Amino acid sequence: MILDQVLQQKEVRGKKYSEDKNSEKPIRSIAKAVSWRVIGTLDTLLISYILTGEVVIAASIASIDFITKMFLYFFHERLWNKINWGK
Repeated sequence: MILDQVLQQKEVRGKKYSEDKNSEKPIRSIAKAVSWRVIGTLDTLLISYILTGEVVIAASIASIDFITKMFLYFFHERLWNKINWGK
């Protein structure tokens, strides 16, 4: 479903993404989600290590955090993209 949107020019309000200056392509949301999650995961890894003193536990927490929050961020971005307030 998400890949379908990325691979094809989806129409939004009768315009393609390239013509709609108020929207972003899903691939941009994916890139933003990944880059933000790398920063966030490094933060989680450091905090988890400081609190537990265990590299393995800290890495486990950071790994789960990376996956779940990347998906949450992507859908959060897509939802906000549909809201016209502030555009």
